Amino acid sequence: MERTAVNPVTWSVGMGFNQGEAVSGHTRTLYISGQTAMSRDGKPRHDGDMAAQLTLSIDNLEAVLGEAGMSLANLVRLNVYTTDVDLLFAHYGGLTARLGVAGVAPTTTMLGVTRLAVPGQMVELEGTAVA
Repeated sequence: MERTAVNPVTWSVGMGFNQGEAVSGHTRTLYISGQTAMSRDGKPRHDGDMAAQLTLSIDNLEAVLGEAGMSLANLVRLNVYTTDVDLLFAHYGGLTARLGVAGVAPTTTMLGVTRLAVPGQMVELEGTAVA
């Protein structure tokens, strides 16, 4: 798989994402449902703790990728949904650091929403990966 960053402007790179990514030579695409701070048995975790919810959401995203034989390095698209954009930005470095370690800056959209499907959840990560 070959990835080419497409950035007609460069400010987004400093925030950890590319404006676009052209992907060629891939053979599989994985569409990942929104991952939240849920335990392995489907119980919501870390009520009211954005940092802990974000960390577990990333862990759960990585678990889906791993099950498909992929990693964060394969992530080309990340949608971030949150009930509190300002609070999420205070902890966003945790996400960008993990993406940075993987060497990726996937295209990203962040949306503030009234609530997520599971009461008490504050952040949800939805992705697309290619291999």
